[in-house]
Amino acid sequence: MDYNFNFAAVWRDFDLLLSGLALGLALAMVSIAIGCVIGLLAAFGMISRRRLLRTVSSVYVTTIRNTPILIIILFTFFALPQLGVRLGKIESFVLSLSVYAGAYLTEVFRAGLVALPPGLREAGLSIGLTEFQAKRYVTIPVMWRNVLPSLSNNFISLFKDTSLAAAIAVPELTFYARKINVETFRVIETWMVASLMYVITCYVLAEILRRVEHRLAIPR
Repeated sequence: MDYNFNFAAVWRDFDLLLSGLALGLALAMVSIAIGCVIGLLAAFGMISRRRLLRTVSSVYVTTIRNTPILIIILFTFFALPQLGVRLGKIESFVLSLSVYAGAYLTEVFRAGLVALPPGLREAGLSIGLTEFQAKRYVTIPVMWRNVLPSLSNNFISLFKDTSLAAAIAVPELTFYARKINVETFRVIETWMVASLMYVITCYVLAEILRRVEHRLAIPR
């Protein structure tokens, strides 16, 4: 193999890669936050006694989970404006990623809610809490601790999915890596650095989230 590695071009624009990485993290955090709200509402809908809520939640989860996320991103960015809904690149991507995350988090939260002992809700109601208060102060906090490991995995997966934002020219890490690659033709060096940045970031996130899990874990 006669190839001379030269990382100079990559280091020259390394600040762009860092800014793209920061944007990717921000996109993932905003999307997971919105996705949690969507997922929690849909999870309660899935276990509701009302058939309509169960049906709507089930259709949402089934449809989104069986649609490639890239199709959702392209539909949101290119198709919604045809229907009169105009969003910026970042807003379109956040909406797509949030809806996508919400579908997966619905199953995570549903499993967490189903696993809770029935007496937990009844205990809340017995001390005078309303149904809403029992969910807010008793059911959700306990369920949240139980699903933290799955939630952490979903967040890391969601961060990696931010690389797809490059498809609609959102200036995150993959977008800038592709830009440097096209301008310098240093294919191996550019993607090696970008890959390493993803790996290191995911490892750091995993360690931080693992510590949070240990700190918030329910004592056995």
